[in-house]
Amino acid sequence: MIDRLPPLTALRAFDAAARHMSFAAAAAELNVTPAALSFQIKSLEEHLGQPVFRRLNRAVELTAAGRALAPGAANGFATLTAAWRAARRLGDTRTLTVTAGPGFTAQWLAPRMFAFATAHPEIELRFSASLRLMDFDRDEVDVAIRFGQGDDRGLYSRKIIDEWLTPMVAPALAEGLVRPADLARLPLLHQDDVAFLGPSVGWPGWFAAAGLPPPPEGGVRFSQADHAVNAAISGAGAIMGRVSMTERALREGRLVMPFALTLRANAAYRIVCQKGSETRPQIAQFIEWVASEVSDIEPLTATRVFAKDAK
Repeated sequence: MIDRLPPLTALRAFDAAARHMSFAAAAAELNVTPAALSFQIKSLEEHLGQPVFRRLNRAVELTAAGRALAPGAANGFATLTAAWRAARRLGDTRTLTVTAGPGFTAQWLAPRMFAFATAHPEIELRFSASLRLMDFDRDEVDVAIRFGQGDDRGLYSRKIIDEWLTPMVAPALAEGLVRPADLARLPLLHQDDVAFLGPSVGWPGWFAAAGLPPPPEGGVRFSQADHAVNAAISGAGAIMGRVSMTERALREGRLVMPFALTLRANAAYRIVCQKGSETRPQIAQFIEWVASEVSDIEPLTATRVFAKDAK
């Protein structure tokens, strides 16, 4: 048996018709007449030596051969489309698509983007704020900023922020905080976005590192760190603030760190892209810009006393 493939146009017509289960809808998608699409399907069937569709009065259905061919055709065109888009992006030096988590985008990235756009007016910047793990080809993303203790094998990866957490409050609430135990008198706000990290970097971990009994139970919980930060700025309570989310608020005096004791998250932000893509002009410029901007965190880190054995 000779495994010579039929013409690509015939396979494309079959794939569209198999997805829509309608010759008319498939023809509209491909911008051809129904007669032209039907001709391509017949050409494929002649090449195969058996029908792939059973023609009914006002509908079609796949034959056994059609059902065997449809998944491979769909996957093949999806792969080809992704490869074509990736190849086209390599020649694009003007567009940059960046994805990061919603919290990091809101608190760190978005407030700075005017500066990047001003410095690089030739680059069209696009954002995708999402916690979903992106596929660079499928999602047409150039750069991802990821947080966690994960592994970026097979990708270009550069660490940009070593995360740490410490109690933070609005200035008005800080006035009554003399000793670490005084925090127990305040509403303690909780952030579920770091619950996956170990050892604990929440209130129980900090109270243990300070040699204190466990913190009071209860308190408002937030699924997103930026929401907890905004609540703390408004004076709603104290947070175990993440430096990545609070650096600007700390520098502007909207939040303060009443105690030096700090927990390392043992997790970091990394800027990630496909290997080889880091040399594309717009990606290289973005990476270097981010690296320069995160240097603002260094003076804050220098004031910290890090707990060695957070529980």
